[in-house]
Amino acid sequence: MSLLTPFRKPAAGSQPDYLSPAYSSTVKRSPSQSLILLPQSLSEMTGPVFGQELVGASDHDLTVQHAGEPIGERIIVAGRVLDEDGRPVPHTLVEIWQANAAGRYQHKNDHHDAPLDPNFTGAGRTMTDANGNYRFLTIRPGAYPWRNHANAWRPAHIHFSLFGHAFATRLVTQMYFPGDPLLAFDPIYNCVPDEKARQRMISQFELSLTEPEYALGFRFDIVLRGRHATPMES
Repeated sequence: MSLLTPFRKPAAGSQPDYLSPAYSSTVKRSPSQSLILLPQSLSEMTGPVFGQELVGASDHDLTVQHAGEPIGERIIVAGRVLDEDGRPVPHTLVEIWQANAAGRYQHKNDHHDAPLDPNFTGAGRTMTDANGNYRFLTIRPGAYPWRNHANAWRPAHIHFSLFGHAFATRLVTQMYFPGDPLLAFDPIYNCVPDEKARQRMISQFELSLTEPEYALGFRFDIVLRGRHATPMES
């Protein structure tokens, strides 16, 4: 029980609104009445527990999961998972999923006519170390069209899922890339009212993470709560 942190409402404007009319799916998904917070039982807060044994040695490397190398620009995405006081959150399961370099997911419901890459599934996972660090090697995803509004395109992004010590403590967010012109037009990114909070979803290019002649490096630190929390999907 010492690992549990009581729920506290996030700072105003720092998280996505349930109802954001520009993002058309929220019109039907958002609650029409005030939410009722239900007390969580001991079983919900303490189990199941995810362990290192569930993560394979190469699960963090999305470029070696098939017979050949995937097509696209190799990138390293690394960072730290932190609490509101800047302390590392160790031994936390971090999962990612993304489109391929052409902007297509390997999913039956993705009907974008961009090509699939047989050597890229677009999913990986890892555990943070004792200092809260994580690292992925992957392919830079492409932008893709979606039918939210006329001529709608999603910026290049990577989905992140973080699990605490139980299913009830799962958090999901998206990581974007610096300088992407599509961010200004993206309703999902702009669901977060506060500009400074939105900026916390954008990774930063970091030369020290780059491997010479192999892959560029991007840093994406994730803060789980507090005034500087990373915006999470409701």
